Amino acid sequence: MHELLRLFWGTILLRPYVFAFLAVYLVAGWRHIGWKKTLAFIPLGYAIAWGSEYSSIHWGFPYGDYFYIQSTMHRELWVSGVPFMDSLSYVFLSYCSYSLAVFLMSPVTLLSGNLITLETSQIRRSWQTLILGAFLFVLLDIVIDPVALQGGRWFLGRIYGYRHEGIYFGIPISNFGGWLLVGAVLTDTLQALERMFAVDSKPRLPVGRSSWMRLLGPALYLSVLLFNIAVTFYIGEMLLGLVDLLLLSVLLVPMILFTFYKNSNISAEAVHAYLSRHSSVLADSRSLPLNLRLTGNLAQQRGWNPQKNGQ
Repeated sequence: MHELLRLFWGTILLRPYVFAFLAVYLVAGWRHIGWKKTLAFIPLGYAIAWGSEYSSIHWGFPYGDYFYIQSTMHRELWVSGVPFMDSLSYVFLSYCSYSLAVFLMSPVTLLSGNLITLETSQIRRSWQTLILGAFLFVLLDIVIDPVALQGGRWFLGRIYGYRHEGIYFGIPISNFGGWLLVGAVLTDTLQALERMFAVDSKPRLPVGRSSWMRLLGPALYLSVLLFNIAVTFYIGEMLLGLVDLLLLSVLLVPMILFTFYKNSNISAEAVHAYLSRHSSVLADSRSLPLNLRLTGNLAQQRGWNPQKNGQ
């Protein structure tokens, strides 16, 4: 037990950025999907990730034929030949992909300084969210894996390699296929938790400054991308860094434009109906007046009268 604790503490000291991202996941998940699902997903996501990596280093599936270089086994925690921190990373990587997918799939509007995301359990559990979340998960890996393969040139260290060099900056295409498959399984697991905890799965409707906490998941996604792109330029991989920036712009530009489009095209009727259904989950007794005020502001902007519309 003492040795296990020593290695776990060594993992924290050696990989502080992993645990910093994990801490953001805990806060983002708590505010977004609730603490039960957030905590339950840690062991579930870890087990799925570890199983996929263990399978690949022994049988080449699903990521391809790669191997781990166990040079840090005496300094950090490894589990049956797989670095603990590596499998743990899948938890927050898959969640932030899922969170961004749900955000992109949900209507959104900005009212009186409140970010109102018309997010429903149906959107969270939809097959469209599953597919989008899995592909966003792959996009993370397209940026992460090439620079991780060069870990010997930065503080990650050289921890893995492929027996046969791949065509994308050393990464085989099979790796991305594996990430798509595992990303779908992880996203489906989050959706299964959504169904399992159906009693308390009604999306929360925070107001004021806390309404912007909904962006923590998407912000975590972008932070992971920017962190790895920064490391890419730091080690002098200019071509890879430029390709990464191109991929980032391909993601960011449509995402920003689509968000503005959703905000400008949402109907006051839809917001009023959503606020009415979810007023019971707001923080305090001031919720209903706030709902009416928000709806009134949007109605004024859109020229909609709830009384004339039978609301």
